[in-house]
Amino acid sequence: MEKKILNHIAFIMDGNRRFARRLMKKPWKGHEWGAKKVREVSKWCRDKGIKYVTFYGLSIENLYNRPKTELEMLMKIFKREFSSIPYDEELHENKVKVKVIGRIDLLPSDVQEAINDAIDSTKKYNRYVVTFAIAYGGRQEIVDAVKKIVEKGNGTVKDLTPERFSNFLYSSDLPDPDLVIRTSGEKRISGFLLWQIAYSELFFTKELWPEFKKETFEKAIADFMARERRFGK
Repeated sequence: MEKKILNHIAFIMDGNRRFARRLMKKPWKGHEWGAKKVREVSKWCRDKGIKYVTFYGLSIENLYNRPKTELEMLMKIFKREFSSIPYDEELHENKVKVKVIGRIDLLPSDVQEAINDAIDSTKKYNRYVVTFAIAYGGRQEIVDAVKKIVEKGNGTVKDLTPERFSNFLYSSDLPDPDLVIRTSGEKRISGFLLWQIAYSELFFTKELWPEFKKETFEKAIADFMARERRFGK
């Protein structure tokens, strides 16, 4: 039996809008509460000694299909949250590196600037790594990886292996997730880390992201530890 090591958890943070709707609030209020939950869950992971955490913040499809007003408010939240990172004493004390994967070039310039400042202010750390997938699409990531390989023009088709291909992904410097947790009761991946989660364990909960409880987090970890990871064996 493969020894279980929980080194990387990825979260599909679903349900912010439904949570706001339940409380008869505007959709972006759900995103506000969702942002607070990210900070809370990040701490739960650090307390467990989990080095890598990835949050699915916004898909490319969301970027083109969500109402304009909601997106504008969401961008304000992104700008505020990333702008606070260079001054976040807790992150610096815990030596947390912040990464962002996705097509951030599609975001407003002020949001891009805030993201780049956050990344730059934590780039020397490596005790914990928190990654945000924003303007992200799993298929787009794979297509972009192929484009990089073609543009580099080194090697042949025979030289291409899964390991080499992984080096061209957005997440090339991250280990694949051991566990993926999705909130809101939906049981699908929604294009999240399609290549990387080939052998990840999946855990689904009906709780909406802003109401995701520590007890459920603990249950997901216990469930992971109880499973036998076969990796195709």
